[in-house]
Amino acid sequence: MRLANLLTLAVLSCATIASPISVSLKKIPLTSDDLRSYEKAIAYKYGIMDSYMDAQKKVVFQNDDGEKNSLSLPSVELTNFMNAQYFGEITIGTPPQLFTVVFDTGSSNLWVPSTKCSSIACWLHRRYDASKSSTHKKNGTEFAIQYGTGALEGIISNENINIGGADILGLDFGESVKEPGFTFAVGRFDGILGLAYDTIAVQRVVPPFYAMVQQKLVDAPIFSAWLGNNANGGEGGEIVFGGVNKDRFTGPIVWAPVVRKAYWEVAFSDFTVGQTKLEIAAKSAAIDTGSSLIVVPTKDAEVINTKLGAKKNAQGQWTVDCAEIPNMPDISLTIGGVPHALSAKDYVLNVGGGSLTAGNCVSGFMGMDLGSLNIWIVGDVFLRKYLTIYDLGNHRVGFAEAV
Repeated sequence: MRLANLLTLAVLSCATIASPISVSLKKIPLTSDDLRSYEKAIAYKYGIMDSYMDAQKKVVFQNDDGEKNSLSLPSVELTNFMNAQYFGEITIGTPPQLFTVVFDTGSSNLWVPSTKCSSIACWLHRRYDASKSSTHKKNGTEFAIQYGTGALEGIISNENINIGGADILGLDFGESVKEPGFTFAVGRFDGILGLAYDTIAVQRVVPPFYAMVQQKLVDAPIFSAWLGNNANGGEGGEIVFGGVNKDRFTGPIVWAPVVRKAYWEVAFSDFTVGQTKLEIAAKSAAIDTGSSLIVVPTKDAEVINTKLGAKKNAQGQWTVDCAEIPNMPDISLTIGGVPHALSAKDYVLNVGGGSLTAGNCVSGFMGMDLGSLNIWIVGDVFLRKYLTIYDLGNHRVGFAEAV
């Protein structure tokens, strides 16, 4: 990747940067069963974050001061699992132990399975073995993340973590010793690498990207995400830490301020289907690389999917006639004062295989109520169309049309 194709935000200021390091990965098709597991996972994930936000309102966000004099701009290429779930590889420990993780802007902790774990989900994935690493430091603090089927339980340990060729020294992370339910067992990833704000980090552990900034591994406190749209192989996507790959987008970058420093949550205004503006309940959205669909309150889902001509099936999924996709309207979500459009081929998913006009097709707008969180969760259905830039220094998210 050429140096000229990489920008930092101060590019957005003439900083000198070096090339990123990428990891090539693959894609796997989406199925109806995957969507059912996904629905549970979203409910669990945002249910726990709702609780943690309530419990941690007193936590004050602080910027990290100091110069950012990195010689590297690390990036990680992503696999697109089921054209709906993206993950990449990291290593932990010395010698390095390899793990596949979801790079998730909707959570803040790094955790992977431990050799101390006896759950079936752990045995089906790579497990971290502290006894085989010379850089492991015992912490021992226990943590538990409550999910619908029980608690993911574990202990905090301290290790060296490598992300895209950049070594984070002495990072606290979670070793899971109990993983509940079926969702983790069938996941194609080993763990989660959270990229959201530290205010929702379990046990107030320093999130990986914060550590990269603190250790001056990046030139600017930003990262960007490009999610590919090739369900049959090829590039899955790319995360760039410290900058953005200009080959991945076209046109201007539209910026929107973060309205609540927990998720990367931004305000939006108008939502239209075709030429019709719809009245919707929520007014902000969490931009979430770890989510597959656009999850909206059930009231909004009814309004949107009815207007799109979708029908709810026995499983509660909003289905559409695949043959009607060419005739379905565009939708538009206004962020930062600029409409961001999706065509039907963007917001309809084929979960039965075959071409987009044959098989089983579902709407990318899923209805789900998340307690006190009256927000949208804008996931990969939207993020495949728009590259996103997460600016921790200025607390804003950038959007540009992906290529």
